[in-house]
Amino acid sequence: MQLDLNLLAALDALLEEGSVAGAAARMHVTAPAMSRSLGRIRRTTGDQILVRTGRTMTPTPYAIAVREQVHELLQQVQGVLAPSRQLDLATLERTFTLRWHDSLVALGGPALLSAVREEAPGVRLRFVAESSIDTPELRRGEVDLEANANRPSAPDICAEKVGETRLVIVVRQGHPLTRVRTVTAKRYAAAEHVTVSRRGNLSNALDDALARLGLTRRVVATTPTEAAALEFARCSDLLISVPEATARSAVADLGLVVLPLPLELPSAPIYLSWHQRYDTDHAHAWLRGLARTALAMGGASS
Repeated sequence: MQLDLNLLAALDALLEEGSVAGAAARMHVTAPAMSRSLGRIRRTTGDQILVRTGRTMTPTPYAIAVREQVHELLQQVQGVLAPSRQLDLATLERTFTLRWHDSLVALGGPALLSAVREEAPGVRLRFVAESSIDTPELRRGEVDLEANANRPSAPDICAEKVGETRLVIVVRQGHPLTRVRTVTAKRYAAAEHVTVSRRGNLSNALDDALARLGLTRRVVATTPTEAAALEFARCSDLLISVPEATARSAVADLGLVVLPLPLELPSAPIYLSWHQRYDTDHAHAWLRGLARTALAMGGASS
């Protein structure tokens, strides 16, 4: 059987997008051209791949079964056919997609972009927001590099701990807690709190630590980003508990005060994560090195 590798790429796009129009946009071809590719795939595999159900298209059981395998095959083919040559940063033109925690974008993003532009002016950085659910963009090659506190468990995702930071309390200037000699766990629990959670969680490990001391706190709100939580603290007597490395860069500009957290908690780690397919990608390895340095310069300590 004579194989057409273009069909493999088209099949991967169709399975990921679940529609001819979406796959066409992803492959930068017209919808009729993608429709013709789907017809060839159907003749080659003997399966419909996508079937219309009302106004949408649904993958067949065969399509669902081979989706991951097709994607991995395409990545392997691209890796084999990609030229293995010396990296020329001066002529490199590439867009990297980075999904970092919003506070880490503020912490290390400017330094990373400055270093990238100095060494490879043709490279662009595309920072995207974290999702409220776990998503597979790293595995699908849609995100090049993640940075957050989570160490991924999937065997095909690589992770490197690039730093860690302790939690601190952030309050406005003149807050009642700034006028006491010692911020005790009891005083901390008695205050009203805002938490940071992209999933909207009102409780976290701090509540577990307080519970072990027989204490509870009142969380009155949660925000999806640290920047929003800092605004709540700036305008009220609410307090937030955030990583010191990310808070230090913002508190002075906002007129906020950092206080020690009166709880015994392990430091929060900072991980860079990427799919193993990029391990030997010279440009990706270069970007990882710059990202590691940028986050360390921002205040995360290893």
